[in-house]
Amino acid sequence: MLEFRRLETIDLMRGLVMVLMTLDHTRDFFSDALFSPTDLSQTSAGLFLTRWITHLCAPTFIFLTGVSAFLSTHRRHLNNRQLAGYLASRGLWLVVLELTLVRFGWLFNWNYHALFGQVIWVLGWSMVGLSGLIFLPGRAIAGFALITIVGHNLLDAFHPDNWGDFSGWWIILHAPGRIELTPGYNFYLSYPIIPWLGVMAAGYSFGPVFLESASSRKAVLFKVAMGLALLFLLIRLTNVYGDPKPWLPQQDPLFTVFAILNCEKYPPSLSYLLMTFSIMMLLLALFEGENRFLIKEPLLIFGRVPLFFYLIHLPLIHGSAMALTYYRGLPIDWLLGRQNDFPEIPAPEYGYNLATVYIVWLVMIVILYPLCSIFARYKFNHPENRWLSYL
Repeated sequence: MLEFRRLETIDLMRGLVMVLMTLDHTRDFFSDALFSPTDLSQTSAGLFLTRWITHLCAPTFIFLTGVSAFLSTHRRHLNNRQLAGYLASRGLWLVVLELTLVRFGWLFNWNYHALFGQVIWVLGWSMVGLSGLIFLPGRAIAGFALITIVGHNLLDAFHPDNWGDFSGWWIILHAPGRIELTPGYNFYLSYPIIPWLGVMAAGYSFGPVFLESASSRKAVLFKVAMGLALLFLLIRLTNVYGDPKPWLPQQDPLFTVFAILNCEKYPPSLSYLLMTFSIMMLLLALFEGENRFLIKEPLLIFGRVPLFFYLIHLPLIHGSAMALTYYRGLPIDWLLGRQNDFPEIPAPEYGYNLATVYIVWLVMIVILYPLCSIFARYKFNHPENRWLSYL
């Protein structure tokens, strides 16, 4: 019973962030805003909060991957060598998917003049990195996570240009940017490895909490959530360290709060991780115990097949945007990566207001639910197909 409820809590959290991620990607393809929703000089409260709440997705998913890796040693009775093999093989598989199916979902072309290293890319390489870290003592793994998360902002002073011929490696490790592979072929990386590997290692180190009783676990999660929130406020309000972009007073109190919350994600700053971790821990605490809310079952289904969800949600959203654009008699070249390396609407009339974006998002979720439910049922009923664990 403990194992089931533990997994249910994690699956609920994963399902929630998958739903929020779908909102963010729906906004990418359908919003009529031609500016960043976190640009406080142009954005609205609705746009900012729509983007801000989705910041929860990447840290939560990578952290919980680390938690699940630890729990595998108990749930599936894996020793470190077996777990390392699984982490490395699955991690490399995710890297392959990022460069093939995930890329196609974003661009709808195979010309490969532009490659992207995003969340699935860094999730994969972080799993590969964790496959080596698990052979260290538990305290050493926790220390690595703490030093990496707290101290990586000290590396912000080092820019790729400082590394000469090794600039590409620094982009991969810490500083997002563009790597020219050969003339005309570029690799755009937004998720560098160093901070995100620290997040996964932190999840692995936190794993033992999920072996405790539900009441103890809930109390720990709530206390950690409150502690992280207070630490975030202390560090962020002082404006001394923890984020490369200090906050400044804005035109009104609401936007000043937005400025405080507007932390750097690329790479994830200490303030960003404290902010998102505190929300994640609070939600995990709320998901503990008997939950009978309306959307529990869909969240559980999404959380049990997250990679399958990810692989189908992008072409669904992208294809829907293309179909609606074509139906309206507007050119669709921008949705095929022919004008830019990445789909960007050429003018506001191609997109929709925020209310419409939310309606489209709900439609996408309704379509995704039966597809994920069918796959989750098939996966549960065919445990002999080990390849299903890679989806």
